[in-house]
Amino acid sequence: MGSAPSKDDDKRPTVEQPTPPAAAAAEQEDDEPDEWDKRIFSTGCAEENEKLTDCYYEKKDWRQCKEEMEMFKQCWKMQGNDKRTDSKDV
Repeated sequence: MGSAPSKDDDKRPTVEQPTPPAAAAAEQEDDEPDEWDKRIFSTGCAEENEKLTDCYYEKKDWRQCKEEMEMFKQCWKMQGNDKRTDSKDV
């Protein structure tokens, strides 16, 4: 059988659990663009990239994301990014 709460139970101080430093840091980091985000934004094709990655996330098959891939490729070329990512013979 359980015991009934005593009057002293109401007088106990409550202790809030502190937020772990790692969790607090993670919350702050989520608001700031990381290096990957900065690189994607600098291409001018962040929106197309997001649609492409969302498609793959939902369908788990790149072959079902041909339209999104084509839009990303067109944006990539239109922004001149194909020139900066060309392979160069060393």
